[in-house]
Amino acid sequence: MAVKPVPEGYHTVTPYLTVRSAEPIIAFLVAAFDGRETERIPSASGGISHAEVRVGDSVIMIGEVSEPAAAMPAMLYLYLPDADTAYARALRAGASSTQEPRDEPYGDRTAAVRDAAGNQWYLATHIEDMSAAEMARRATSAHA
Repeated sequence: MAVKPVPEGYHTVTPYLTVRSAEPIIAFLVAAFDGRETERIPSASGGISHAEVRVGDSVIMIGEVSEPAAAMPAMLYLYLPDADTAYARALRAGASSTQEPRDEPYGDRTAAVRDAAGNQWYLATHIEDMSAAEMARRATSAHA
């Protein structure tokens, strides 16, 4: 039987967070976004070499870096059923606010938070479908 090039349950693009300490990020994903840890591989030093957390229909991979490698913060855009509720949960889970919830001219309601590792999470709920022409019109009028 042929092996699929993209494993079952994964997408073509999968975010991979490199952090100094994976445990707090895993806990944050579980508490803030109803994440479910699906894999954990310990490192020889007792840390976490690799972990995976499923959020909605996507997998977020997490790995701890060691010297001389550097942790690398990321920015991720999450579509969720309710951006306002996710924002409040993320703050309760220890994130700091970088943008309070608001309606955007491109049809999403968004908020943004930063986790303990410096990753920025844009939380979005799509609230309005529109054409590319309408999006461009709104973007132009928003900057006028």
